[in-house]
Amino acid sequence: MSDSSAAANAPVTRVAVLGTGYVGLTVGVCLSQLGHRVICADIDASRVERLGRGEVPFVEPGLESLVCEALQRGAVRFVLGVAGAVADAEFVFICVATPRGEDGAADLTALRSCVVEVGPLLAPGAIVVTKSTVPIGTSSVVSGWLDRDDVAVVSNPEFLREGSAVHDFLHPDRIVLGSENRAAARRVRQLYDGIDAPTVITDARTAEMIKYTANAFLATRLSFINEVSTICDALGADIDGLVAGLGSDHRIGLEFLSPGPGWGGSCLPKDTHALLHMAASAGLRFELLEQVIASNERQIDSVVRKITVAVGGVLRGSVVAVLGLAFKAHTDDVRDSPAIIIIGRLAAAGATVRAYDPAVRESNGAHHLAGTSYEAAEGADAVVVLTEWPEFVDLDLEKLAAMMRGRAVVDARNMLDKASYTEAGYQYVGLGR
Repeated sequence: MSDSSAAANAPVTRVAVLGTGYVGLTVGVCLSQLGHRVICADIDASRVERLGRGEVPFVEPGLESLVCEALQRGAVRFVLGVAGAVADAEFVFICVATPRGEDGAADLTALRSCVVEVGPLLAPGAIVVTKSTVPIGTSSVVSGWLDRDDVAVVSNPEFLREGSAVHDFLHPDRIVLGSENRAAARRVRQLYDGIDAPTVITDARTAEMIKYTANAFLATRLSFINEVSTICDALGADIDGLVAGLGSDHRIGLEFLSPGPGWGGSCLPKDTHALLHMAASAGLRFELLEQVIASNERQIDSVVRKITVAVGGVLRGSVVAVLGLAFKAHTDDVRDSPAIIIIGRLAAAGATVRAYDPAVRESNGAHHLAGTSYEAAEGADAVVVLTEWPEFVDLDLEKLAAMMRGRAVVDARNMLDKASYTEAGYQYVGLGR
């Protein structure tokens, strides 16, 4: 069924979404696409004002156009504070941040504050839906914070990828709902009518666990292929052919089998550490996941070593051009980005780093921010690709060479054509190639 026909057939329901970050804004606007009346609330006055003008404060393809369209249709409103959003809402989606604390556990401070505030304001029979990634058992804790016998709590974890969040919401692999109140879970499923996807209805603890284990498994695949690329380097095998052969096995598939500089972003680092913490709190060690995290740290070390060799063995006094700052393409999110970590290590070792990213407009002080790839390459001993932006594939090699001092290219995403660079006189360094 098309999105437009889904919106036409779905019942109009009053929905409040608390938090307008990547998850909350995508959830709110996409629910309005399905025909529901949505009010999105946030405590940031500047953000609310911008959203009310149709301005999305971060990069997410397709989201701003949906926001503008929903505003024009009157299908979504943005308000400051929760009181103006939840009073008559039938469903209240909580999409606040649960960042990693110092001990690795998810910090539920914002969640608790939000729940305690909305509890007395909810209409009888309302359903609270937790979208935030939360530790196992949080739904029962939320019920206690609400202190409302007439309000049900349903866990509905999100599986939105930054850079494709709108598509992922409207075309999900699955919809997961967890609650001891199965009738409430089924009511939440009705909000998604018009979306054709398998539905898993289970208890709240299992739903919460699904989210963490999914991210832990994806991190494991990434660390696995990064380790394999290192072995390919040592043994002279080609990672591209290996991935083609490995991924063609239907039991394995090609997703998350691309070697890179390490995994990062707002989800995988936070959720893998949180799962380790939860296992430890139960008296268990998740040793495999411990090694996955350690492997990711080694991958960053490996890329730094490749860059060091490429500039002649000594970073101090070298000039390195970095292409890509975001943790992945099609986003401006630099949280736990391997590119930022690598740049920090290069700068600490005495290298001058100039960086360019199509979406990132601010420097953290460890690098100079350039306006183009070629500007970043001016006087560089090596160019390093750390984010898989498509425009980096089409660089003019003659123009790039004219800007550089050296001729080394470190392709930490294996996205450049090795033969073209080698024929043009570059020293090409990839991962397992």
